[in-house]
Amino acid sequence: MYFAHITLAPNLPHWLSYALFRNGNNGVTVFFAISGFLITLTSIRRFGSLAAMRPLVFYRIRFARIAPLLLTLLAILSILHLTHAEGFRIPLRTTTLPRALFSALTFHLNWLEAAHGYLPANWDVLWSLSVEEMFYLFFPLLCAVVLPHRHGLKVFLAVLLAFIVMGPFSRTLWTTNDIWREKTYLGGMNAIALGVLTALLTAHLAKRPSARLTRLLLPIQIAGSVLILLIALWPTYWHWLRPTLRFLARTDLDDTLLPIATCMVMLASVLRPRPGSRWTAPIRWFGRHSYEVYLTHEFVVVWGTALYLKLRRGPTSLWVIALVLLTAPLGALAARLIADPLNRRLRPQPPTPVEPLTPSNRL
Repeated sequence: MYFAHITLAPNLPHWLSYALFRNGNNGVTVFFAISGFLITLTSIRRFGSLAAMRPLVFYRIRFARIAPLLLTLLAILSILHLTHAEGFRIPLRTTTLPRALFSALTFHLNWLEAAHGYLPANWDVLWSLSVEEMFYLFFPLLCAVVLPHRHGLKVFLAVLLAFIVMGPFSRTLWTTNDIWREKTYLGGMNAIALGVLTALLTAHLAKRPSARLTRLLLPIQIAGSVLILLIALWPTYWHWLRPTLRFLARTDLDDTLLPIATCMVMLASVLRPRPGSRWTAPIRWFGRHSYEVYLTHEFVVVWGTALYLKLRRGPTSLWVIALVLLTAPLGALAARLIADPLNRRLRPQPPTPVEPLTPSNRL
């Protein structure tokens, strides 16, 4: 919102500026794939199989993880709106506070923005939760209703493949609304379905280890990482691939290739587990606290940018780095004071076969 009119070129190379400030949608796409993968894999471990899914237990676990911080955020945003805080007030021409709250709590804030325009930054980030929560709502029902039947797995896989195929069309041919192209349900379910499919494949391969598969895992991981990097950087470099890249951008198949690449990395990482090094510890920390950082980071961005515009001192790049780093302590504080304690209190307790809350299964 604020950085749109600030020139970063004197301080940052163009490719780095693009990678840092134009990859938000790519980041959400990667998150959707990771979410589908982790939710499916942890559900298999928790219930024994997806066919044994217990929807009410699943909903309670999801509620315990999501609701406390979300409700706290909505309360704070409501206060800031009512006090006319700059950068937080919902324009009357867009919608009202009760309507925004209703959309956030009923999983259609993405539709609200497509119909009426963008909300302030802290509200806008909730669009991805609308897609994510629709997945949480229907995934356990699909598992419990379809999978126990004789041909249930085939039907389940057909549904996943349908979502994967429909994704690019929902982001291009099926709408002319630019906001809806970015935030459509089917567009997000495309990446989530790929994550679910990859989790099923990972669980299957884990039961049948082989030397041949082990030899393929590192090349798969490297290929996925290279493809992610290619998609993240292609507007500036990779000139020799421009015709192909234009085609991918026009058909929006890049938003399908990106979760495929992410799934390649996840599959290989799980099947060839390696202890994390201290160099990757910050990345793992942000991964474990991604929900808290995502929901709270715009407070740092909005207030930090307002301070920068007032002072206009120091290189812009240093301000940007400082804002990114400051999202970590705020996210950690939200996790420690709100999300984690209420998550532990609200989720089912033994004897239900639920894994203990650890950094590796916080989702």
